[in-house]
Amino acid sequence: MLAKITIDVGGMTCAACSARIEKNLNKNDGVENAVVNLLANKATVEYETDKIAPKDIINIIEKTGYEVPLTKKTLLIEGMTCAACSARIEKVLNKIDGVTRANVNLSTNKAIVEFPSGLIDDNALIKAVEKAGYKAEVEVERDLDREKELREKEIKSLKTSFIISAILSIPLFSAMFFHMAGNMNILTNGYFQLLLATPVQFIIGYRFYKGAYHSLRGGGANMDVLVSMGTSAAYFYSLYNLIRGVHEYYFEASAVVITLVLLGKTFEAIAKGKTSEAIKKLMGLQPKTARVIKDGIEVDTPIEKLEIGDIILVRPGEKVPVDGIIVEGNSSLDESMITGESIPVDKSVDDTVIGATINKFGSFKFKATKIGKDTVLSQIIKLVEDAQGSKAPVQRLADKISGIFVPIVVGIAFLTFLGHYFVGGSFNSGLINAVAVLVIACPCALGLATPTAIMVGTGKGAENGILIKSGEHLERAHKMDTIIFDKTGTITKGEPEVTDIISFNGYEDAEILRLAASVEKASEHPLGESIVKKSEEESIELITINSFEAIPGMGLKASIEGKEVLIGNRKLMVKNDIIIGDKENDLSRLEEGGKTAMLISIDGNISGIIAVADKIKETSLEAINKLQDMGLDVYMITGDNERTAKAIAKQIGITHVLADVLPENKASKVDELKAQGKHVGMVGDGINDAPALASADVGFAIGTGTDVAMEAADITLMRGDLNGVVTAIRLSHRTMRTIKQNLFWAFFYNSIGIPFAALGFLNPMVAGAAMAFSSVSVVSNSLRLKRFE
Repeated sequence: MLAKITIDVGGMTCAACSARIEKNLNKNDGVENAVVNLLANKATVEYETDKIAPKDIINIIEKTGYEVPLTKKTLLIEGMTCAACSARIEKVLNKIDGVTRANVNLSTNKAIVEFPSGLIDDNALIKAVEKAGYKAEVEVERDLDREKELREKEIKSLKTSFIISAILSIPLFSAMFFHMAGNMNILTNGYFQLLLATPVQFIIGYRFYKGAYHSLRGGGANMDVLVSMGTSAAYFYSLYNLIRGVHEYYFEASAVVITLVLLGKTFEAIAKGKTSEAIKKLMGLQPKTARVIKDGIEVDTPIEKLEIGDIILVRPGEKVPVDGIIVEGNSSLDESMITGESIPVDKSVDDTVIGATINKFGSFKFKATKIGKDTVLSQIIKLVEDAQGSKAPVQRLADKISGIFVPIVVGIAFLTFLGHYFVGGSFNSGLINAVAVLVIACPCALGLATPTAIMVGTGKGAENGILIKSGEHLERAHKMDTIIFDKTGTITKGEPEVTDIISFNGYEDAEILRLAASVEKASEHPLGESIVKKSEEESIELITINSFEAIPGMGLKASIEGKEVLIGNRKLMVKNDIIIGDKENDLSRLEEGGKTAMLISIDGNISGIIAVADKIKETSLEAINKLQDMGLDVYMITGDNERTAKAIAKQIGITHVLADVLPENKASKVDELKAQGKHVGMVGDGINDAPALASADVGFAIGTGTDVAMEAADITLMRGDLNGVVTAIRLSHRTMRTIKQNLFWAFFYNSIGIPFAALGFLNPMVAGAAMAFSSVSVVSNSLRLKRFE
């Protein structure tokens, strides 16, 4: 059976690290697919449970030279009465695959469980305790800023190391100029330089040696290997000369390189922290408590302790704690943080409310229907996190190069040394230029080029109510040249209204409406709802039907008051051998006006026609014009007949119409266009659009539609506005342009920098500065996406 886990990984410093772990995981039998995200410090692994266990995956990561940090969970236990109870629970928890230690305290009724971070779900721990016969819940300490604190701790550590390193390195750097000017003083003294350089090399630079050791032990090589090799060569050669009494020192080179690399790493950490701000904003939206009504009393309750069915009071200016349905009161809610729509939405009894939205005016009570990870906000956060942890296909080349980059650079550095030593006859020149090669080459920029842009791009999308499932879909949207729109609920509002009723064979209009509405009452089709609504407006009393059958793509068949009633299109009438005759003229007239006309047959004779029109969304024409201006071929797909479909398409400027398409054939129409070599996008909102959304290169689901459509889609628009499609495509173009810029500069930098260093045109300190700021420039370029409008 296939399973999927996400494990935190510590100790990665550059793309070579993540590539090495990924390679080692993927070559093991049982691992279907492993993706390691350098920025998120996570490994996502799909594996076959009967071939490999989670602990084996952790062992592979650790043998590769990296650590899987342990996390602690505290469980509150109910039902323990004696030491035998605590011993039992402790034994059960320790038997869970992946748990390293479990300690149960009888006096506090708590269990502390340690396991590799990301490996075990809270529910697995709770179920194990419940299986043993006790109750348990996770003690929640709300700390949404944990990631921020860890990032700040890392930045503080880097800053402190940099400052100390800079204080010790500046005199060494100054000594180089004094030495060149022939002014010998204390700064140029070899022992003094040794005194300053040693703590920089081995105390401040310990992180590089440690990283290099873990990397080499795991069978790979990363940036730490290059920095530690380069600086060690300069340091130990200087020490060798000092012992020999030769006044040729390069202590300043090793110390200044470490200082500059630390400065670059500091800037990089600060910049990387900004790439995930979208997630932090989303996580910070949810309030910490809710005002629950219990026995008529208002009780402030932490949202972790809310239960489905709780009645919650929300006052003006407060945030809605979780998702639910209003049971009393009305108000206007600002849903912009979820949908990107700035205009407040009116809400009343039976309307749904979304957690984290802001109540603007009135007070209301609502019943909680979704809590915890099931809320819309939690789902959005999960979707964005998954997208930010994904890889775009364009990244594969960079990953391959990163994986073999360091060994190649070490080889080039060795050849550089040999070339200068044997051809130029200078050991010093060979060593310094080899050090410059080692220092300037950095796989970090290559590794950061794609994920930073994906993180900022998907985060920016989420801020605008556009949820992109992965980097792959972002890249596909960039390649798209054709887009298909479903008509009902996508181009139109999906709220059709009855416009015409025509009756024949002695029937009155009201009788035709009464029979049609009675049959349509059993249907869930939007056109049927409009007929029922019209009957309610006319105060017509409906009849109970005896039998009912929905015929997909055609209409309905029912038995009512002893009559056989058919409601539907021409296909339904032809299938049942009913002659349309001169009624065709009425049908054509209505359809040419963009109306959907439904034939009503009573006992085998056409007895009426009901025409329904669905209003086009105000933004549809604008969005479609923008897409056509971008060079996309725009299609409309609908179950309507060709005449009606073309009339509607003409109103919004669409020339490509796919009419008379049954729901089950929508996907095949998508496939037909793909077979022509087109890169096809599909936009829809209904259940019947799900196969077509899944079949398209990129599926766009209108978030106001169904959960099934959103699940099948690659990009979800939280608003019904089609301009969201335009924004999503523009964002994909902008993100891909940023990725290509990043990759160009990363490749260009290394392809130019390494030859320059090998030929002796770069001092190691200049090389160190260039290397340090190469990755910073890539991350900074990605951050420019935050200005996307």
